[in-house]
Amino acid sequence: MKNYLIVGGSSGIGLKIAQLLQGPEREIIIASRKRENVPEHFHAGHIEIDISEQAFDDEMLPETLQGVVYCPGTIKLRPFHRLKDDDFVNDFSINVMGAVRTVRVCLPLLKKSAEGASIVLFSTVAVETGMPYHASIASAKGAVQGLTRSLAAEFAPEIRVNAIAPSLTDTPLAQQFLSTDQKRKLAAERHPLQRYGKPEDCAHLAVFLLENESSWITGQIFHVDGGMSSIK
Repeated sequence: MKNYLIVGGSSGIGLKIAQLLQGPEREIIIASRKRENVPEHFHAGHIEIDISEQAFDDEMLPETLQGVVYCPGTIKLRPFHRLKDDDFVNDFSINVMGAVRTVRVCLPLLKKSAEGASIVLFSTVAVETGMPYHASIASAKGAVQGLTRSLAAEFAPEIRVNAIAPSLTDTPLAQQFLSTDQKRKLAAERHPLQRYGKPEDCAHLAVFLLENESSWITGQIFHVDGGMSSIK
């Protein structure tokens, strides 16, 4: 039995990853502040935790883990002059320190996996492509990318570490940017592929990175962004 921990797996991309992973040989554990968005028929363990303020207790997790995905994120877009210190601290706490706390407690469990293990983190297109009003979140996610590469070097060859950097994706977190037909139209037109993201766009890649088919890939940042980071 393979065990996978999906932090932030009760909605959006995290929930889609959990759904794609489910199978007879896999045990899925979702960690989030609330379970209410997880479909009742979906069989998965649930840990209620606010990862920005808490750390996992060893008793919450199985003895071994084959994969960990850290999905929590923030989207607070404001002009730089309106961003307070607390905005930067909050974004760093959720996006970076939450990932650090998760990896720290899961590392001994990942090391016990006989066939190797995988960690998937999440960044944003705004690190690669400078965008106005993204100073706080781009700074935090830039740290996530640095963490990804550093841990990939340190944990090799037993544990692979990669990150996915999406553009705007249709999730509850991004609802304010896709709340009207006009907003959805403009969001789609900003991308070379003429649409904004769907949760499954990132989820399918995350599942691939968790499985043995990607066993020769580590330390990479994958841009799932409709071409925004590389095409004009």
